[in-house]
Amino acid sequence: MIACHLRITGRVQNVFYRNWFVEQAQALGLDGWVRNRADGSVEAVVRGSPEMIDAIVAKAREGSPASRVEHVHVSDAAPDEVPNGFAKRPTL
Repeated sequence: MIACHLRITGRVQNVFYRNWFVEQAQALGLDGWVRNRADGSVEAVVRGSPEMIDAIVAKAREGSPASRVEHVHVSDAAPDEVPNGFAKRPTL
């Protein structure tokens, strides 16, 4: 299992992006969380197999139907610090 941190920018708030991301992550069997940031971006931490991480990163770049993703920054995260299950967290 590996984990990564994603920061998604563009038109990604108020367009159902977080709920859509939760659905995508749960369908892939990933653990982690997603939340809006005060700067207008969306942040997520995900843990799973390398193939499933690649899949969620690709989906994050596509975005929800109403979103316009400009950039997805991906960095490593500590797998043992990611909670089990997948949740939508409050804005930070």
